[in-house]
Amino acid sequence: MQTQIEIHSELLNIQQCIDWVMSPDSGGIDVFIGTVRNATKGRTVLKLEFEAYKPMAIKEMQKISELVFERWPVQKVLIHHRTGTLQVAEIPVIIAVSAKHRDAAFEACRYIIDTLKQTVPIWKKEFFEDGEVWVAAHP
Repeated sequence: MQTQIEIHSELLNIQQCIDWVMSPDSGGIDVFIGTVRNATKGRTVLKLEFEAYKPMAIKEMQKISELVFERWPVQKVLIHHRTGTLQVAEIPVIIAVSAKHRDAAFEACRYIIDTLKQTVPIWKKEFFEDGEVWVAAHP
C-alpha cells in the first residue's frame, strides 16, 4: 500500500505518474487525467485559475487514499493536483491506481475523483470572454 499525493504549480507529468504506480504485481492500472476544456455551460473558457488550501487539501486527499485501501485491493494510489493559471487543454489533475485486477483499479479511481470533487478544498476561477467567476474545483 503506497500513496503519492502532491499539490503544486508545476506541469503534471502523465508518464511519471504512470511509471510510479506500475509494479510487477499489477494486472491493471487506471488513470484519470482531468483537462481544462474550452467551454462550460455554453460559454467559451479562456483559462482557469486553481487555488488550494494546501495543508487541508493534502489531508483530505490522504483520507481518500486511506479509504480506497480499506475498500479495494489496490496496490498504489497517486493523486496529483495543479494550482495556478492553466490554459485550455492543460492538466489540473491526475489520478492513477494500480491493482492486481482491473475492476478494483477502475472502481477506486472513480471513487477518488468523485470524492475529491466533493471534499477537497480546491477552488477554480473560470475566465470567460465576458467575465470571470469562482466555482468549486470540479463542477
